[in-house]
Amino acid sequence: MNIETKNLTKTYKDTRVLNLTQECNALFFESGKIHGIIGPNGSGKTTLMKIMAGLISPSDGDVLYDGRPGINDVPKDITYSSHRPTLFSRTVFENIAYPLKIRKRSKAEIHTIVSELLDEFKISAIQTHNAKKLSGGESQKTAMARALSFSPKVLFLDEPTANIDPKSVKLMEAALLKRKKSQGLTIIIITHNLSQAFRICDTLTFLNQGTCLYSGPSHGLIESVDPIIHDFISFNLLKKSDFPIKS
Repeated sequence: MNIETKNLTKTYKDTRVLNLTQECNALFFESGKIHGIIGPNGSGKTTLMKIMAGLISPSDGDVLYDGRPGINDVPKDITYSSHRPTLFSRTVFENIAYPLKIRKRSKAEIHTIVSELLDEFKISAIQTHNAKKLSGGESQKTAMARALSFSPKVLFLDEPTANIDPKSVKLMEAALLKRKKSQGLTIIIITHNLSQAFRICDTLTFLNQGTCLYSGPSHGLIESVDPIIHDFISFNLLKKSDFPIKS
């Protein structure tokens, strides 16, 4: 599913927190690719994502889904997950199975899909544990497995690998790249990890104080002469190996 934004703004209590009406007034997130949204804290990243996911309404502007305005018939095809996932006080298995149950999948199909996800995310050993009592990394892997269980068309991820170990980060990134290739899944991810952004994202959108300073191919961000972007990259990328290889 392609997603486009047109002149989006969002105002809270007379404060405009998102203002995409000048630079990048039309953002395009192409189907079957991984798109990163980056920038300093408080730059409007989560606000933009929640508007596109239909969780909040813009003050002005539009979001188009495959060229159509409105999100009324879209929610069944999209899912949203954050670094602080909301899990039910039920087992890990039941949490992952929930999107399948509400979509009336058969018990046999649910068992097969959930079992495969438990294996893929290396959480089979905790499948009977109460999801409310998991560690941070276990919660995030459970949440991503649940988000992927029903094969959505669009996956919104707000810092899904924040504060988890490198092995789990690698596992979760592999799961995203696999579905991008095999299912043509559109993935929009907020990340503060620039190394991650360059590893997996096809495009990057850089926000600062509610405005967009860059939106385009990931490698193009390195070539930006904007001082805010330059300082952000210099501070967050510490090794040459972190930088993308331009193709």
